Amino acid sequence: MTTVSRTFDVRPEPAVVVDYLKDFSHAEEWDPGTESCTRIDPGPVQVGSTWHNVSKIAGVSTELTYTLQQLTDDMIVLVGSNDTARSVDTITVVPNPEGTGSRVTYEAVIELKGAAKVADPIMKIVFEKIGSDTEDDMTTVLNRLAA
Repeated sequence: MTTVSRTFDVRPEPAVVVDYLKDFSHAEEWDPGTESCTRIDPGPVQVGSTWHNVSKIAGVSTELTYTLQQLTDDMIVLVGSNDTARSVDTITVVPNPEGTGSRVTYEAVIELKGAAKVADPIMKIVFEKIGSDTEDDMTTVLNRLAA
């Protein structure tokens, strides 16, 4: 199991950040590994909403179905899974204690299944790099919402 976590500050207020990030189809804009992320079900985004995510990680394409498991004023929990992996992405958004804007904590817990488990030590290095790139991209995208 690999856990990657980043905490960073952005200019928009928490409600704006949560409203944007709860729609996981936006991952195409801020997740460097995501090639496409398409909403599967209709209607407003709410607990139970699902997305088909296609990502390329370390040159390998993978497809996961993500479900919005939890949504509150300050937390989003998305769970993605397929036959070889399960990812629990928890995004916490609180007012920035140093002033205006938000403090975002993004934690991804990735569990490889079956034969893929042997790659865990290597994937930790890969996912740490992706975590840094995601922080950079998410910060840029979220700050545009404040403009």
